[in-house]
Order: sequence, then structure tokens, then C-alpha cells
Amino acid sequence: MSQENALEHAANDATSWLVDNQDLLIQYGMNILTAILILVIGNWVVKALANGVAEVLKRKKFDMTVVDFVQAFVRYMLFAIVLIAALGRLGVQTASVVAVIGAAGLAVGLALQGSLSNFAAGVLIVMFRPFKSGDYVEVAGVSGSVSSIQLFSTVLKTPDNKMVVVPNGSVIGSPITNYSTYNTRRIDLMVGVSYSANLQETKQVLADIIAAESRILSNPAPTIGVVELADSSVNLVVRPWVNTSDYWPVYFDLMQAIKEGLDSKGIEIPYPKMDIQLTKSSAE
Repeated sequence: MSQENALEHAANDATSWLVDNQDLLIQYGMNILTAILILVIGNWVVKALANGVAEVLKRKKFDMTVVDFVQAFVRYMLFAIVLIAALGRLGVQTASVVAVIGAAGLAVGLALQGSLSNFAAGVLIVMFRPFKSGDYVEVAGVSGSVSSIQLFSTVLKTPDNKMVVVPNGSVIGSPITNYSTYNTRRIDLMVGVSYSANLQETKQVLADIIAAESRILSNPAPTIGVVELADSSVNLVVRPWVNTSDYWPVYFDLMQAIKEGLDSKGIEIPYPKMDIQLTKSSAE
């Protein structure tokens, strides 16, 4: 058989097969088109539902960290259902797919125990809400303002404008210090003066400085007292209360005012000193 006859025979066979199976091809084509439509429309519906859930939570005055977490969770879960529906339209046995996904999920879960623990920790953070978006916190040795709580991590913004991503497992597994929970904070200062200083006069100077600062609260009353007799100084504590938003401005201003106030009264702020005695032995 010549090459031309062979090609003609193959073309005739292909045409015959297409004619005999045209109904099957149309069915497969419709299934593929339907699966694509399910993915496209389903993805749009999933986004709309996730955004709708987020809007409801916003109207209920939920914190944005909770809103973002729930929105992402709903979107991923619903899209998984859409994907399974599209595969079912293609003729894939969805029961088998679910079983395979379950088995794969178990294997992945064993391999990614850390990620799953971070996810579970994220759920606990959203449930118990030890902090919210915008709070200034210290977690896992990192301090910063909370930008967002994601599925596996918490994002912080440091005062020097750095983004720090902390795994949620580390957040839950370490002490959490939230500096923004309460409206007031106490400033803790320690002032060292010379042993020759008059302590009553020193305490009066410190009290006058505090009284002159209008941002310091009168209730609770400030505390001024001797806390330590150190090697080279008598140390006094100065503990006034301020609104949380005024903490650092008042802290900086008080430090300067105390230095200037003690200098004006001739009260010495000592620094560590060391006396060295040299002994010269006589030559034999």
C-alpha cells in the first residue's frame, strides 16, 4: 500500500470514528464546557458569599482581624466544594475524590503538623481575642502593632515600619502582652541621686515636676519613693499614671524635666565611680 493510500485510509477511519461517536463527543464537550462554567460562576459566587459574610461581620462591629480570618476561611472551604462539583461534571467519581483528598489530607497533615497547629492557633486567637487589629502588643519576643490575623500567622508592624510575620502557634505558645487593652498606663522611672543629696528636697523637686505636667493623671496618684541604696547612688522610683496614648510623649518629657530640675537645685545625679589605690613597695 502506498503512502498516499495509507493516509487516505487513516483519514477515512478517523472520519468514520467521529461520525459513529459524535454523540459521545458532544456529550464530553458539553461536560467540559459545563465544568468550566461551574468553576467560573462558582468562583464568582464564592467571592460574593465570602464578601457578604465579611460585610455582615463588619455591620455587627466585629474586629477586622476576625473579619479577614473568617472571610478567608469561608472562601477556601466553598471553593473546594465548587472544585469537587466541577470534577463530578467531568465524570470523576467525587466519592473517590473525597476519599483521595481525605487520605492526602491525612498524609499532608502528618507532614505539616506545624502548619495545622498554626491554623488551630489562629482559630483560638479569633475565638478568645487576646488582641485586635491596631493593638500594640508583644508576642514571641516581637513588639508591634497588629496589622492582621491570617490563617497561619499574625502580621505585626514595628514602630520603625517593619513587617514581622509571627506563626500563630508561636503567638499562642508564648506570653502575650497587650499594651493597648486598657486606657491608662503607668510610667516607671528610676532616678539616682548622690548619697549627699537631701532626699526630702529631691522628692519635692520630683513632685513639683510631676505636678507641672498636665498630662499626668491625678487618680491613681503618682508614687515617689526610695527603692534602693545602690553602690554609687540612692535610687528613687517615679511612677505617674497617664493615658495610654500619652505614654511615650510624657515619658520623654519627664526624663528631660527631671534632669533639668535636679540640675537647677544642685542635686547631683552620680555615675559609677571606682577608687583605685596604688601602693609602691620600697626597693630592697
